[in-house]
Amino acid sequence: MMGKIRHLAAAALLALATLPASPAAAADPLAKDVFGAFRTSNGGAPAAIGGYSRGCASGNIQLPETGPTWQAMRLSRNRNWGNPQLVQFLMDLSRQATRFGWAGLYIGDMSQPLGGPMVSGHASHQIGLDADIWMLPPRSLRLSPAERESISSQSVVAKGGIRPSPLWSASHHALLRAAASDRRVARIFVDPVAKVAMCQAERGNRAYLRKIRPINNHDYHFHVRLACTNAGCQDQDPPPPGDGCAEAQQWIANRINPPPAPPPDPEYRHPRSFRLSEMPPGCRALVAR
Repeated sequence: MMGKIRHLAAAALLALATLPASPAAAADPLAKDVFGAFRTSNGGAPAAIGGYSRGCASGNIQLPETGPTWQAMRLSRNRNWGNPQLVQFLMDLSRQATRFGWAGLYIGDMSQPLGGPMVSGHASHQIGLDADIWMLPPRSLRLSPAERESISSQSVVAKGGIRPSPLWSASHHALLRAAASDRRVARIFVDPVAKVAMCQAERGNRAYLRKIRPINNHDYHFHVRLACTNAGCQDQDPPPPGDGCAEAQQWIANRINPPPAPPPDPEYRHPRSFRLSEMPPGCRALVAR
């Protein structure tokens, strides 16, 4: 297994070296190309290394493509890998979903076999502790690989971005509440419209709402982030005190009357631009083994 992994990494680095590039770039490839080349995990002890948006993962395991209450989607991406604790969480939540009238869950992107920056898409999902869960209640848990590439999720936000769509339901609320109430979960990212709907409907304990954080482009899925599981993993600061409902409402108000755009951050770089040398030492060592 390890010999195969080393061979794949070496092949990826060799391929990069043969592309037209400066000597410096060839000697220091993009981290996304190195980590994206691995097709399987290193099989080591589970560990999240670095931070959610600049890190990697040892000992990731693969969520089985199909289970009694879940299916992994977009299999061609090979992103149904994660820390064993994440895989167990997703299995547990998929079983809970059946209590709310769902057949289970469609699971979107998790992490790559060794984590790290991805060749497309996400800035985070790098340390095996993030997962996207589709808002679409499963129509079937017997989808073929081809069907999992073509089917799309559903938006729970109506056109205009200020109110729920008819697809939003009490079962979505219940599922998000169950996920946020799990002690393993640090945050859940979802469209502010969904959060406001939950704030308005909740009549019981509101403590879990603190973990539900508003963010754009999360109306077709919600993003679960587990807390760090080991030393060497960099947790985010805890969410601000309170239920966060006023903040989510302000997001919607800003959609109606957009404030002046803040100046771009000249220091920001998408993780897809990170060179291997810019990754944590543990990540560089992981791919060099």
